[in-house]
Amino acid sequence: MMQKSFDIKKFLSNNAIIILICILAVFTGAVTKNFFTVNNFKNLVVNVSPRFIIACGVSGCLITKGTDLSAGRAVGLAACISAMMLQSMDYAARMFPWMPDIPWPVALIVVMAIMGGFGAINGVVIAMLKVPPFITTLGMQTIIYGLCSLVTDNQPMGGYKKSYLKVASGSVGPIPYLLIFAIVIGAFFWFLYNKTRHGKYMYAIGGNESAAQVAGVNVTASLIRIYVLAGCMYALAGFLVGAKAGGASTATGMGYELEAIAACTIGGVSANGGVGSVGGILVGVLVFEILKICLQFLGVDPAYTYIAQGLVIIIAVALDLRKYLAKK
Repeated sequence: MMQKSFDIKKFLSNNAIIILICILAVFTGAVTKNFFTVNNFKNLVVNVSPRFIIACGVSGCLITKGTDLSAGRAVGLAACISAMMLQSMDYAARMFPWMPDIPWPVALIVVMAIMGGFGAINGVVIAMLKVPPFITTLGMQTIIYGLCSLVTDNQPMGGYKKSYLKVASGSVGPIPYLLIFAIVIGAFFWFLYNKTRHGKYMYAIGGNESAAQVAGVNVTASLIRIYVLAGCMYALAGFLVGAKAGGASTATGMGYELEAIAACTIGGVSANGGVGSVGGILVGVLVFEILKICLQFLGVDPAYTYIAQGLVIIIAVALDLRKYLAKK
């Protein structure tokens, strides 16, 4: 049997963005102080964790040739609902003074149930009414933002209980709680995608939905499950983002959906469906966060950071499309 030779041109093409970001990181470490430090690494981990969870939620939608533009606003609403339930009892500006003291695990379950409901609506509209995912989730994005504005009266919230804040700031030895959440979710999604019937169905739908249906896959139920799970992930991420920030508002989570979609695409989750892995998602999220941290250390104007992020998104999708066309 002939051994397949290593195609360096193909490798460079497929991993161009990752290679460029690694070069940028080495350059940043060489010309600035404190880049390669434990504190900066911890900062990277803390920033990556909730975004990785969001990207895991979005990944199932992308693998089935869908998308979820409501992710960022869902994270924001989840953060605001968490804030309402977990403000300190003696905080003068409590949103709901009549609300009893709620333990944070109970609040998390409530938030996940609510956001899972929004995900179910997305799934039903996409799977049963056949409305394109782009349109469905764009509409849901606007609905969630409007609801968040109504519920919060556009007021920022703070004054959280110490137990809630500790979810983001605490650690087990040197390992932050946020990293533990991310590891658990990563392991869950790896198992779901690689070892369960749901995972096989998901990749089959992304590869060819009609063929999957003919083969006996319940496409409708699978898609609804994917979007419900995505909603639950946005809930968890919003809960963690709120604790990390120490506050929440209608602006929380804005643009997170684009970062998540870009991270998935960079990490090999094809926008054309049927392809993607949890390891790749993690790499994509890391690339995006390292880019932001490098530009911060280099003192680049935040406006240029947005431009750089936009270019990365366009290049990532262009490379993904090129791979897809090459296969055809």
